[in-house]
Amino acid sequence: MDFLLDPNIAYLILLGGILFGLLAIVTPGTGLLEAGAFICIVLAGYAVYNLSVNWWALLLLAASVAPFVYAVRRPKREVYLGLSILLLVVGSVFLFAVDGWKPAVNPALAFLSSGLMAVFIWIVVRKSVQAASARPSHDLEALVGQLGEARTAIHDEGSVYAGGELWSAKSGSNIPAGSHVRVIRREGFVLVVEKEKNE
Repeated sequence: MDFLLDPNIAYLILLGGILFGLLAIVTPGTGLLEAGAFICIVLAGYAVYNLSVNWWALLLLAASVAPFVYAVRRPKREVYLGLSILLLVVGSVFLFAVDGWKPAVNPALAFLSSGLMAVFIWIVVRKSVQAASARPSHDLEALVGQLGEARTAIHDEGSVYAGGELWSAKSGSNIPAGSHVRVIRREGFVLVVEKEKNE
């Protein structure tokens, strides 16, 4: 485990843990991102425990969580996402210290990896939040009240063409194929229809 005491390796593991953790907040559910974040944070914690650290940088890392969560929960708050990224980059670069405050991480490595992580978080998190808050492109409730055409005879089951698509349908009465129907409600992906009265 001595290789973890190299500040450059500890820094990369810490960045990996932060990245996995942020992605787990944005896209929860599989457990893989959470497990990856946990493993990386434990390994980085071992390095933090054994290496000289700037405690103010550790506080910056902890403080970066609040604006990140706010940006995720409130779409179109990019300024908070940017603030979170800035706190993450500064906190992680200056976390491992030499001579009291100087960063122990190679500046080229810190610049490259922090820059790539910042760009990745900016793009992926923003797109994930936009996708999560977007309205569905196909609004199934809009089908209620629409007219359609029975493609098969409909009673307990059948099919109807409505809203530009073929749907499974059912009705409380027999409806012959080719009849005009009106969608009265939806039960999952099955449309409940009635024969159009004006026919």
